[in-house]
Amino acid sequence: MATVEIPADMELVYKYPESLTEAHTHYCPGCTHGVIHRLIAEVLDELGVRERTIGIAPVGCSVLAYYYFNMDFAEAAHGRAPAMATGLKRVSPDKVVFTYQGDGDLAAIGTAEIIHAVNRGELFTTIFVNNAIYGMTGGQMAPTTLPGQVTTSSPYGRDVETAGFPIHMAELVGQLPGAAYVTRQAVLDVPGIRRTKKAIKLAFQTQLAGLGFSMVEVLSTCGTNWHMGPLEALEWAKEHMVEYFPLGDTKMTDRVRALKEGK
Repeated sequence: MATVEIPADMELVYKYPESLTEAHTHYCPGCTHGVIHRLIAEVLDELGVRERTIGIAPVGCSVLAYYYFNMDFAEAAHGRAPAMATGLKRVSPDKVVFTYQGDGDLAAIGTAEIIHAVNRGELFTTIFVNNAIYGMTGGQMAPTTLPGQVTTSSPYGRDVETAGFPIHMAELVGQLPGAAYVTRQAVLDVPGIRRTKKAIKLAFQTQLAGLGFSMVEVLSTCGTNWHMGPLEALEWAKEHMVEYFPLGDTKMTDRVRALKEGK
């Protein structure tokens, strides 16, 4: 990566994260995956753990995440990232391991893997991106699709009588004893982005301290499959998704709270 000399009389206000590559994105215009990638990279830089971090890419829109992160990465079969993370962390406990998963990958085909990994208290971190739809495969209904939400496989809107209700993964995971820190945040505006970064940092700190499993669910957008422009998608998510998936911590053990407070 090229370096730029900063004049002595100028203050550096922006720096490209070392934990990101300079690859051009394949994400759709307005997609918030890029924002979440950036937050993870900034956190890993600040914690100084990039060179011992291993990320695990899912199957879905972020299947190519390894193109964007400047660190070791692995690719798991659909939904199996928690199982792969378990093996990597147990074999190399000194590594910082995280999975990056969408709602189809984690909350559908990978439900068993994430539930049992959390229940065992595996010492890795999961970043769970919830945009309420299958993005890569054409916009089908996902486990987190809202009641009445139109998708390619629910053209008249999700009918909870036949398709069931959206799964609240943060609440579900937070009930398990192996979870140390579980939260739901959003990247729909600047204050939310700042809160999400703090949550991601605490999640990695929880892992580094060996306190248990940590997960940050992030409400995101999919303007392409929602058939909305970027700004409209952000507003729709704030109006509808945040109401159905409340933001905030669903599980924080006393030891994680003490870590957060610097005790």
